[in-house]
Amino acid sequence: MDFKLEGKSVLVIAASKGLGKATALQFAKEGAHVMISSRSEEELQKAVSEIKEESGNKNVNHVVCDITKPEEIKQMVQKATEQNGTIDILVNNAGGPPAGTFEKFQDEDWQNAFELNLLSFIRVIREVLPYMKKQREGRIVNIASSSIKQTLDNLILSNTFRAGIAGLAKSLSQELAPYNILINTVGPGKIATDRVAELDQANAEKAGLSAEDVRAKSENSIPMGRYGEPEEFAKAVVFLGSGANTYLTGQSIVVDGGMVKAL
Repeated sequence: MDFKLEGKSVLVIAASKGLGKATALQFAKEGAHVMISSRSEEELQKAVSEIKEESGNKNVNHVVCDITKPEEIKQMVQKATEQNGTIDILVNNAGGPPAGTFEKFQDEDWQNAFELNLLSFIRVIREVLPYMKKQREGRIVNIASSSIKQTLDNLILSNTFRAGIAGLAKSLSQELAPYNILINTVGPGKIATDRVAELDQANAEKAGLSAEDVRAKSENSIPMGRYGEPEEFAKAVVFLGSGANTYLTGQSIVVDGGMVKAL
């Protein structure tokens, strides 16, 4: 299948590690011009070097951006367009909010989670849309969580704002379709990343178990019997963001090895 990504300009948010980095790597392997962002210059430099080496693609660059700060978002998009001419594909991503139940969190916690996990996506989309509308084509993929289909225990902040991402994308899919801009949301299930390891540890401490026991229990609940690899998740994102996707928009898809039982 031709993904039609050669020379396309891709901006991947929160991509110095984890699912963001894996996604950027897959786009680079397809010949896209990739710009990645995160808050750490050091981690970004390391990620760019590794992506270039593994993909053989030298058109990989980075920009430091705290996506909770509107001015830094504007600067990020400006640098991406100066480097690559436009933005054809946006992959929205952000680190997850803290684990916990309702009574653990105060207004400040809710506000921080809102700004990181929902408002940041809104702001980045707002900045890239003029470029996509001008060229009457674009792809937006939001990385969320499997909680867009089925809530997760001890993750009330994530459950709340990830659902908001899905609602945002569904609404925007109606508004943007006339411009041939397709927008979808992808929720990872149990993918072997540092974030999932942290959540396993938090759940282990709460239950008085070891992290290994928690992982084993989780794997037993997954029909495929294992955690997914970041590369497996990234391939789904790349398809949705590519020219091979011509008619799929407004959808919420989980990459979870069959874990989620909701329709």
